[in-house]
Amino acid sequence: MPRRFLQRYMPHPDTLRRQRSLRFMGHLIGNPSLWVLSRRSVANAFSVGLFSAMLPIPFQMMVAAFGAWLVRCNLPLAVGLVWITNPLTMPLIFYGNYRLGAWLMDTPVRQAPSRLSTRWVAEQMADILPALAVGSVASALVIAILGNVAIRLIWRWQVSRSWKQRARRRRKRRRQEQAP
Repeated sequence: MPRRFLQRYMPHPDTLRRQRSLRFMGHLIGNPSLWVLSRRSVANAFSVGLFSAMLPIPFQMMVAAFGAWLVRCNLPLAVGLVWITNPLTMPLIFYGNYRLGAWLMDTPVRQAPSRLSTRWVAEQMADILPALAVGSVASALVIAILGNVAIRLIWRWQVSRSWKQRARRRRKRRRQEQAP
């Protein structure tokens, strides 16, 4: 991943520390090791953020922030990736997690009524929750591992490509200098 690209979109720690709603986390936000953009910190941030995003729990961003602190990875990326499960994508992702959990547990999938309501979900929660939890943890683990590996490979590819481009420019410059 290009470091400059990521730095362009990341907020500055001082900006966040000055916000009134985040003052209680000032010591966490100000920790320089949580703002490093290296292959390891970015890949681990993807793992933490994607894992937290797949969990059907409230306060996913707090879980991602704590995970970033625990693993010592990039805090803004870990917290930002939680928004993969936003209000538009959440129903589809969690339904997929439920289906995966039902398949893993070898239980029948509950069919939704023609008119889905919060009352129906509340009544069925005892039956749905185990499959949703198993499916969410399974998909979170798989997606976190795949995200980590993908970021590490992309980062390596980018560095390799950059080295090759620099070598080409050096060879071209030498040829121009040697030409009479």
